[in-house]
Amino acid sequence: MKTVITYGTYDLFHIGHLNLLKRAKALGDYLIVAVSTDRFNWEEKHKKCQIPDKDRMAIVEAIRYVDKVIPEDSWDQKIKDVQKYNVDVFVMGDDWKGKFDFLKDYCEVVYLPRTEGISSTQLKEDLKNK
Repeated sequence: MKTVITYGTYDLFHIGHLNLLKRAKALGDYLIVAVSTDRFNWEEKHKKCQIPDKDRMAIVEAIRYVDKVIPEDSWDQKIKDVQKYNVDVFVMGDDWKGKFDFLKDYCEVVYLPRTEGISSTQLKEDLKNK
C-alpha cells in the first residue's frame, strides 16, 4: 500500500482544496491529511481562521479521497508523521516548492500545481470588501 500525506489549513474550503486532495490521492492508495489547528494557525502562522479547526477537520474527513485526518500542531511534526505513518509520498501545493525538500531523506516529495484563480486568501479579501 502506498501512503500519501499532505498538510493545510483548509479554511473556507474551495475547489482548489478539492483538486489538491484528488490529485494527492491519485499518487497512492491511502491519503492522510493534516489540518492545521487554530492554535498553530494563530500562534505560528499568525493567521485567524474563519472556520474552527474541528469543523475544518470534519469537512476534510468527509471528502471521499481522504482516508485519515490528523491535526497539524507544529511546523516540525512532518518528519515524525512521515515516520509514524510509513508515508511514501509527501504532497504540497507548488507555492511551497522547495520548502519541504528536507523530507526527501524520508519519502518522495511532490509539489502539485495550484488551481488558478482561487485561494482562501482571496476569498477572505473578497468577504472583507463586501
